[in-house]
Amino acid sequence: MTNLVFILADDLGYADLGCYGGRVPISPRLDKLAAEGMRFNNAYSNSPVCSPTRFALITGRYQYRLRGAAEEPMTGRFRGSTEVGLPPSHPTLPSLLQGAGYRTALVGKWHLGYPPHFGPLMSGYESHLGPLSGGVSYFSHVDRAGKHDLMNNGEEIHRDGAYMTDLLSDEAVKVIEQRAADKQPFLLSLHYTAPHWPWETRAQGGANPQTDADIRHLDGGSIHTYHQMIRELDEGIGRVVDALDAGGLGEDTLIVFTSDNGGERFSDNWPLVGGKMDLTEGGIRVPCIVRWPRVVPAGSVSEQHVITMDWTRTMLEAAGVAPHADYPLDGASMMDVLARPEADFARELFWRMKHEDQRALRDGNWKYLAIGPNEYLFDLSKDERERANQAKREPERLARMRARHAEWNASMGPIPAEARSENVYTLVDMPAR
Repeated sequence: MTNLVFILADDLGYADLGCYGGRVPISPRLDKLAAEGMRFNNAYSNSPVCSPTRFALITGRYQYRLRGAAEEPMTGRFRGSTEVGLPPSHPTLPSLLQGAGYRTALVGKWHLGYPPHFGPLMSGYESHLGPLSGGVSYFSHVDRAGKHDLMNNGEEIHRDGAYMTDLLSDEAVKVIEQRAADKQPFLLSLHYTAPHWPWETRAQGGANPQTDADIRHLDGGSIHTYHQMIRELDEGIGRVVDALDAGGLGEDTLIVFTSDNGGERFSDNWPLVGGKMDLTEGGIRVPCIVRWPRVVPAGSVSEQHVITMDWTRTMLEAAGVAPHADYPLDGASMMDVLARPEADFARELFWRMKHEDQRALRDGNWKYLAIGPNEYLFDLSKDERERANQAKREPERLARMRARHAEWNASMGPIPAEARSENVYTLVDMPAR
């Protein structure tokens, strides 16, 4: 049976990695992973913010189908909520695989609701080590509310001074070594917090009280610190891949690496504009690398449009596990594309975001984008930077895509009036229509 490893970076920009044109050599192991597998040029996250993308990943469905995915369950006001979280009754990638005999582990960030009503062990993972909230200190492991947030199988643990990226890499290697020894198929979800704020590197050596007091670290960080955080993320991923190969598991392990949304303040998204919180390309187009030596041609590149929830269906198909009949998946399988990069297919991708009332649809080369009352139409094959608005030149296409988005949006149900994101960012300056 095929082993499955899904590695999720947090707030990584589209062009931060060398294999995506990065301007600084900070990702040798991820670049090597791309050289040994497939790089997707048109990969997207389900949302321009963290938690909704994770709902889509674990369920394989548009996150808008769940009440909890309308906002980000990050801070104390969501602790004890019975609404904002992933219902344990909902089938998930780990629960479906677990039912088919897979061992399942989440190492890293959960961010899908708090106990006692929600948690990794209630939704198909047999083990979990990592934080429950959105952003934590890399050394003291406190969240934005000042609450210590490092859990091991539902129990709070303290490893003060351990650098979070290394702590998660160590645990992931341990899981792989255990699975290699017991020779059971497994799903490892490795969800790093890096390179999400606060801006802290291994060399810092310990907690910074000033940073812990303002976890978002709005007055701190630098491009150099950010680059080092990516280097340390890259090193950890290299260790994970090495453990797979050393255990004789590499040949038939499907590894997927991507980011939960577009880059944040220090990220490189070139040539895209915008970033986290935006439905411009910089907020939702992300790096995505797949290695599966038995199936994926080394050094291949795909132009296929792929979105986070597609990997749920793909991994289930790779494992020979059927989705739950009562919860049809919205994602598409990438199995044919992985074997033959030229086997791409047409499809529509939809987004909506309450922040600034944003709406987007990608269909082929064309993208419809609405920000409040302003509407845009871009041919991304010629204008990845979304600077040349074709709305007046292509009124029929604009009307058609607007209507198609409205039709899809109606099928998802309304966004609750009280829903809001915990983050506040400034939307990229876009010219009025």
